[in-house]
Amino acid sequence: MLLVVGTRAFGQSHDQIAPTLSQAHHSFTVFAPRGHGSSATSKTSFASDDGAFDSIKTFTGDFQAAGVGPTGVPRRRWFYTMAGSRPERGGTTRFNAPIIPVSLDLLDFDGSVRTINGRRLHYAVQPFVASVLNSPIFQNAEYSSSDAPTQFVDAIQKAAFYNTMQPDWHTLLQPSVKKERNLSIPRGHYFFALNSDGTCCAFVLLDINVFSDRLFPSSQNDTNSPVGAAEHSGDITTKDISTFLFPNTFLYFNGNPNQCCVLGFHTYDFEPGDTRNGFREKRYVFNYSSWISPGLFVPGFEDVTALSHEITESINDPFVGSDGVHGITPWWLSPNGNCQNDLEVGDVIEGLPDATTTIKIGGNIYHPQNEALLPWLEFQSPSTAIAGAYSYPNMNVLTSLSPPQGVNCK
Repeated sequence: MLLVVGTRAFGQSHDQIAPTLSQAHHSFTVFAPRGHGSSATSKTSFASDDGAFDSIKTFTGDFQAAGVGPTGVPRRRWFYTMAGSRPERGGTTRFNAPIIPVSLDLLDFDGSVRTINGRRLHYAVQPFVASVLNSPIFQNAEYSSSDAPTQFVDAIQKAAFYNTMQPDWHTLLQPSVKKERNLSIPRGHYFFALNSDGTCCAFVLLDINVFSDRLFPSSQNDTNSPVGAAEHSGDITTKDISTFLFPNTFLYFNGNPNQCCVLGFHTYDFEPGDTRNGFREKRYVFNYSSWISPGLFVPGFEDVTALSHEITESINDPFVGSDGVHGITPWWLSPNGNCQNDLEVGDVIEGLPDATTTIKIGGNIYHPQNEALLPWLEFQSPSTAIAGAYSYPNMNVLTSLSPPQGVNCK
C-alpha cells in the first residue's frame, strides 16, 4: 500500500509526494467494456468472425471441469473466446497493433496546465515509446515453445497449446506508432512526484474513475478523448489490438491514493454500427498500459511488465467475459491471494516474488510478466501445455492447481 500522508516536504502542496513507490501495492484490474448503444452479447455465438459483431478475428473453445458459476450454480462445461485462429488448424494470424502514445496535462483549478516553480506539469510519453516498440512484446526472441524466434505473446500461446497446435501456428502483432494524444486531469484528482531536477514527472497517481471517464469517448461522436479521437481518425480500427501507452501513470480507487496502484487494464469500447459494416456493433479491443521506470517499484517490476500482462490477456480474453459465458472459468485462488472466475492469465501471477522474467533484446533487458497457461485455468491435471507446465516462460512459478473453490472462494 502506498502511504501518501507524511511524504511532503515543507512548503509543498498536499498533492506533491515523494518519488518512491517501493511500498506500494502494484496490481491490475478487470475493467468492464464501455460504449454507446446496446451491446450485442449473444450467449450462443461469441466469435466476431461469425458476423454477430464487428471486431478482431477470434476462435472459441470449451473445456470440462467441476466448478460453480458466478452465482454458485454447479456446472461442468466452460467456454472461452481467444484472439487468432484455431491452433489445431495452424497458420499465422497477424493483428495490427497500433500504439497510441498519451501524454498528461495536470490542470490547475482554472483549467490551465498547472505550473510548479515555473515549470508546467506536462508529462510527455515520447521518451518511452521507442523502448516499448523495441521490446519483446513486438520484437522476436528465443523461447522453448517455438522452433524459431518469435514475440512474447505468441510464445505464451504456443506454450499453452503446445500439444494440440500445428507447428506453424502463430498469433503475431504488427506494431505502428500513431499520433500522440493528450489527457487532461483536473486538479484534485491527481498526485505527482517530480524528477530530481524539478521537472515533471517521476510518476503520477490518478483517480481511476476520472481517468477512465476521460480516456473513453463520452458519446459516439466524441473526437476529444484519446480513444474517441483514435477511433474517428482511423488510428485504431475494430480489427486491431491497440495500446494506449502512458508514462508512469498509476491509478487509485475510491478517491484515495493509498488504494494504489493499478498499472494497466484491457477492455473494449463498443459503438453503434453503420451502413459500412451492416449495422453490427463495433468493438475496439484495447489496453491501457503504463511504462514503468526502473526503481519505482520492487526490482524486476519495470519497463513492459504492465504491457506484457495486458496484451497477453487481450489475446486470451478479448471481450472480458462480457456475455457472462465466454471467458468465465471455475472460481480459482492463486498463490498471490487473487480470487477470480475469469480467464485473466496475468492476474494469476501478478505480485508474486518471481512474477517477471528477463529477456534481452538489442543489448537491453526487459521484464515481461510470466503468465498462467490455459490448463491451469481449466483445472487440468496433468497439464497438456509445454512440458506439463502451468506457467510460462518460467515454468516454476505455478507448479500446482488451485484447490476447488466456491463463489468468491468461500
